[in-house]
Amino acid sequence: MSEARDIAMIDDFCRKRSEQNCVEFKKNFQEPKKIGEYISALSNSARLYDQRYAYVVWGVEDETGEIIGTKFDPAVVVSPGEPLDFWLTKRLQNGPSFQFRTINHPLGRLVLLEIPAATRNPVEFDRMAYIRIGSATPRLADYPERQHDLWTKLQPFIWEEGVAKQFLPPEEIIKLIDYPSYFDLVKMPLPTDLAGILDRLSNAKIIRQDHGGKFDITNLGAILFAKRLDSFDLPISRKAVRVTVYEGLNRASTVVHSRDEVKGYANGFNEIIDYIKTVLPKNEHIGQAFRAETPLYPEISLRELVANALIHQDMTLKGVCPSVDIFSNRIEITNPGVPLIAPDRFIDSAPGSRNEALADLMRRSGLCEERGSGIDKVIKAVELYQLPPPEFRQETHAMRVILFAPRSFNDMTSSERLRACYQHAVLKFLSGEMMRNESLRERLGVSKENSPQISNVISSALKADLIKSADEQRPRSGYLPHWA
Repeated sequence: MSEARDIAMIDDFCRKRSEQNCVEFKKNFQEPKKIGEYISALSNSARLYDQRYAYVVWGVEDETGEIIGTKFDPAVVVSPGEPLDFWLTKRLQNGPSFQFRTINHPLGRLVLLEIPAATRNPVEFDRMAYIRIGSATPRLADYPERQHDLWTKLQPFIWEEGVAKQFLPPEEIIKLIDYPSYFDLVKMPLPTDLAGILDRLSNAKIIRQDHGGKFDITNLGAILFAKRLDSFDLPISRKAVRVTVYEGLNRASTVVHSRDEVKGYANGFNEIIDYIKTVLPKNEHIGQAFRAETPLYPEISLRELVANALIHQDMTLKGVCPSVDIFSNRIEITNPGVPLIAPDRFIDSAPGSRNEALADLMRRSGLCEERGSGIDKVIKAVELYQLPPPEFRQETHAMRVILFAPRSFNDMTSSERLRACYQHAVLKFLSGEMMRNESLRERLGVSKENSPQISNVISSALKADLIKSADEQRPRSGYLPHWA
């Protein structure tokens, strides 16, 4: 944290002292118990007023906002033989990681106490939660309406709202953020002046107004529109998409291509997809007059699965990034974090996302399908190409989706045939239809004379409780997913 930012922030507090809900001014006050109550009250109030932090500033006249300096020293003040910060920490329950900082302001020595907003539970001091009302710090329990409002706002940390870089002048924002791509992707005209650009980026939560005319770049803004992700500190710099191409069937094979995408997810998305397309093997066929190449995998499936991996990853996991691993017989697309819904319901359910703002901006940028319509398009394209069914595999700390290269029905495993049957039944159900022997036979590329093979697959899927008969009195009338 820079002292220049602290000075600019305190100057803002002094100018707007009547507007601050989460700032307390003191002169030389140093009563430990009361400071503990302030931490509880201000932390809870910060959450109630949607602030990331609350503050106590020593050395400012409360009535006038005049900076007068202070003699208060948190390193010297002790209670029952213990340092003040240690004494406070022991008595705070659900306590935030507060921090005292001495500020050498041009008008006098100040002390700043920075208090993060409460997260999962109200912050208590000596088993009692407090709240700030005006300049008073009453017990939270005495104000049930505010207590209810506070509990409503308490929620887990939202990663997108975190700060990737702080206290930057406008010219640094322009250097770090690919703002022309943002306006191009959301189909908005590029403002003609810097103030207009900054205003639009603020509205999109790509940046946030800080103090002293400076700005912060949010995690959302950095991960989506960074010119270079490695211009940011961890964990942003480690979230770049990694594409690796192997010569053979596993990771012990020779790596023939490898690339880490340096741009943000939104402004670099099409480049990622284009690179994947260039390194993928292709089918070759000869027409009437020339030899032509066709993609081995449908592009819509690649786009949607890569976009899903970016959107649904757990950003709080450290040292891991989304990856695309290409083998001679398949593609594996992996994202950190376990899914929020069961993998077998990906096709029909709108997936919950840990990163709602990221997902919304990716969709508004036209980089992926609308909520809940992406995976069914993946399956439809796979069926059109008559590929083996994709596999959605939940692992210990990750989600992996596997697209398989073309293989005939006879070369598919029994589990792949069952998975294809279930996925086909879901797609038919979503279209208001029912799966039948004929439709599954066409999907799997099986000739009419080999229909008994399809009947065997359907019979096995019924026994495995993947599908059910639409009409128990007429078992062959059609089939539905087991949950329909």
